Amino acid sequence: MNFSLKTLAVAAAIAAGFSAGAAQAAWQPEKPIEFIASAGPGGGTDQFARIVQSVAQKYDLVPTSVVVTNKGGGAGTEAFVYGEGIKGDPHKVIFSTNLAWLMPMITKVGYKIEDMTPVATMAADEFVLWTSASSPYKTAEDLLADAKARGTAFKMGGAQSKDTDHILTRKIEDATGINVTYVPFKSGGQAAVQLAGGHLDGNTNNPGENASYWKAKKVRPLCVFSSKPLDSTDKVANGKSWADIPLCKDSGIPIDSFKMPRTVWMAGGVTPEQVAFYVDLLRKVAEKPEWKAWVARGMQSEFFLSGDELDAYIAKDEKEHHELFGKNGWLVNN
Repeated sequence: MNFSLKTLAVAAAIAAGFSAGAAQAAWQPEKPIEFIASAGPGGGTDQFARIVQSVAQKYDLVPTSVVVTNKGGGAGTEAFVYGEGIKGDPHKVIFSTNLAWLMPMITKVGYKIEDMTPVATMAADEFVLWTSASSPYKTAEDLLADAKARGTAFKMGGAQSKDTDHILTRKIEDATGINVTYVPFKSGGQAAVQLAGGHLDGNTNNPGENASYWKAKKVRPLCVFSSKPLDSTDKVANGKSWADIPLCKDSGIPIDSFKMPRTVWMAGGVTPEQVAFYVDLLRKVAEKPEWKAWVARGMQSEFFLSGDELDAYIAKDEKEHHELFGKNGWLVNN
């Protein structure tokens, strides 16, 4: 073999070696994937997991099948307690919200969020300040003025105690100086029924939970906790669209934004290549029309974060909520 042929042979061998290394680095699932929804069937997190499953399989984005299971006990902490027992398993993925890192601060749970591996956020639920259509409040300023005058006789309702609605109610109190009574229900749906019936003065449900009651002219949106107006210009009731709802920060409530991110996790002990596979999968899902339609139906916002951006977001959110929980006496030592 002359020098040129030898050189070509060596180059080919090196290229083959690099190709083999790249193939090994690009991890792929080898058995069915389990999407674990940290909520019961039909809930928002369950829907989140199932739309990702549906899109992934429709477009053949995964080489194996995907099943969804529900572990919603303990406000979703059951899924992460399960996660403590599946360390290193790359075929199990947990779907949750920011409650993944908030719950360990306020209740005794069987896991540490530091033991889990954050993969991505994909969307964020918006929140609106609502009142009953039978109430005298036409603006957020009207509601705040009456809340200040009535104090604890003023009733705000929401889903569960020390959950997202309760947290936002406390933020409103801190930002405006009001002091109201928070009434917890099992779900945002129950809170919506109570508000529509005139049994509450207000609630902070996300758009999807109160949409049907707004269409039926039973409730009235006063402002949205967002830094910019909502996107949808479709008329809902009384000639108003979601985009017409004023911003709370312009309506006497100095809160620039409040959102609940939809998050995806793996157990601890997984490799960067395994995490990268799911980040890539979720990015591809987020580009599909079915995903975008699901986000639009729920009046959610696109909110994709991964890697260092996600780590920084979680750290900032943890810090802010730790301060709020401490001020309200909610912190516990696990």
